[in-house]
Amino acid sequence: MMYYDDHNPPHFHTEYNVHKALVDIDGTRVIKGALPSRQLKPVLAWCVLHQDELMQNRELAKAGKVLNKIAPLM
Repeated sequence: MMYYDDHNPPHFHTEYNVHKALVDIDGTRVIKGALPSRQLKPVLAWCVLHQDELMQNRELAKAGKVLNKIAPLM
C-alpha cells in the first residue's frame, strides 16, 4: 500500500497476518515494523524488481494523481 499524504523517505506499507512493515524503496529495507523472514524476502525481492515503478507511483501520489498498477508479488 502507498498513501497519498505519506512522509519521507519514499516507502510502501506491507502486511502479513498481524505483522506490518514500512519498506524503504531506495534502500530496499524495513524502516519500521517487521515481517517474518519467510515473507520479508520475497517482498524485498519484489521491491528491487519494481523499484522504478514504485518511485514513479510515489511521485504520482505526491501530485495527487492516480497510481499505476504494479504486478503483485504472486
